[in-house]
Amino acid sequence: MTWQERIKKWLAHEELDEDTKAALATLQDDEKLAEDAFYQDLTFGTGGMRGEIGPGTNRMNIYTVRKASQGIADYIASKGAEAKSRGIVIAYDSRRMSPEFAREAAQTFAANGIHTYLYDAPRTTPQLSFSVRYLHAFMGVVVTASHNPPEYNGYKVYGEDGAQLNLEDADEVIDFVGRVENELAIRNEGYDPELLVTVGERLDAAYIEQALTVREQLAHPVKAVFTPLHGASGATVKRLLEEAGYHDVTYVPEQMQPDGEFPTVTSPNPEEAGAFELAEVYGQKTEADLLIAVDPDGDRAGIAVRDGEHYKLLSGNQTGALLIEYLLSQKKEKGELPADGRIFKTIVTSEFGRVIAESYGVDCEDVLTGFKFIGEKLKLNDVNREFTFLFGYEESYGYLARDFARDKDAVQITLLLVEAAAFYRTQGKTLLDVLHELYARHGWYRESLVSVTKKGVEGAREINRLLEDLRMRPFQEIAGIPVKTIEDYDSQTRRFVDLGTDEKITLPQSNVLKFFLEDGSWICVRPSGTEPKVKYYFGVTASGEQESSERLEFLKEAFVAEVDGR
Repeated sequence: MTWQERIKKWLAHEELDEDTKAALATLQDDEKLAEDAFYQDLTFGTGGMRGEIGPGTNRMNIYTVRKASQGIADYIASKGAEAKSRGIVIAYDSRRMSPEFAREAAQTFAANGIHTYLYDAPRTTPQLSFSVRYLHAFMGVVVTASHNPPEYNGYKVYGEDGAQLNLEDADEVIDFVGRVENELAIRNEGYDPELLVTVGERLDAAYIEQALTVREQLAHPVKAVFTPLHGASGATVKRLLEEAGYHDVTYVPEQMQPDGEFPTVTSPNPEEAGAFELAEVYGQKTEADLLIAVDPDGDRAGIAVRDGEHYKLLSGNQTGALLIEYLLSQKKEKGELPADGRIFKTIVTSEFGRVIAESYGVDCEDVLTGFKFIGEKLKLNDVNREFTFLFGYEESYGYLARDFARDKDAVQITLLLVEAAAFYRTQGKTLLDVLHELYARHGWYRESLVSVTKKGVEGAREINRLLEDLRMRPFQEIAGIPVKTIEDYDSQTRRFVDLGTDEKITLPQSNVLKFFLEDGSWICVRPSGTEPKVKYYFGVTASGEQESSERLEFLKEAFVAEVDGR
């Protein structure tokens, strides 16, 4: 069916709601936008779906949400009566249409005879993850588009363990969603109201009780500033910190209420300095030690630490290193460091965390990019009990300290960061001081990312050709430094270049390459899973700050030039 036929089909639908009819009438005046809205179905991938809000098969709207929900309902039904009885939990963030999309999903599940729990107001993604586990539900859904611009929304799917679906289960769900042919034909009225249960305070209290277990110390005095960036985490974090005994925290008033327009920020992304502008104003007024910003669905946290008269924004890798040091040092001091302790990080995350963990005798294991792979390890450990989980993180500002949630959790991490800042303050140190001590002890680890946009079908082909070429003609050296090892996650092999031997990589298949150089540097080439980009990740280590910065810039420039010259 062509995009023109699809739009005619929507216009002819007798029960199309009035708002969609009006939007379609406007859309028809712009052929390019109309084509983009209808030329395909909105992609439902391993993590769910995400797109611009608006009319069309390639947009987030009540009809595409019904379609996804019907497919998931069919998947749940295929698993039997017990799965339908255990049901599904639905949460949503502060974005445009999030409550409406959550309600449509809930009614669709209930209309299919599935027990459905729907939150009464915006809640965070990690609380959704916790709730699936707490209620012993079969699945979960959270309506969110994380830190994307206001015109976007999304739909993320979780399994019974509270983690995003593993690849095998995700493929099965994708197949069921793909079988739903007509999004306009799905009716979700007339459900049994007893199947749709509104939840709120009881689960809030249970989640707070668990979040308090991340503490290693009782509260010490500290001044901090917190902002949820107009997202879902504000009330939860405030309640948690107050119950933990931290009463000298300033909450940015202009950004505490959920607001999907994000009126005070250009982008609600804690990776970007602009997200901290208002927090810094309050930090200067209160002479705060620490600023914390959390993204709209409450799963990623960024921090800025006082550095003289100003604040220094730390990277996800640096924050992860500080959290590992604090947790492990505290457990060691109390004699609670387990012999089978383990930390997880993704393959594009710094080696800094690994060397810190190993200095405490703790294993650090790599997983593919995406927190669901950490969740998958935790699920396996529920059965085989091979390790004690201590921490999991990724360079993109996602961290988990206690696995009552099975996705990255900025709420529990906010408490831990405030606690760490307070503890080190008793020693006359800031978190920045501790970071510099870690560099002095373990070496200066620096990382960077270069993203190259390749739009459209031809762009996707270019990215695939690049990865294929790097496999056919692998680098023997990069920037004049010999390549020591190449990890190919597609063939699941690790090649030792100097020895000419291979060994198996026990990670899922993925179109990613990673090069390890003889000087300890590394480069990872990875197509983005959500954007038309190929990403180059870089990591170096050196004995001093300036040397590490120079080495990083030289490696980046040399690699990009060598790739472009192929």
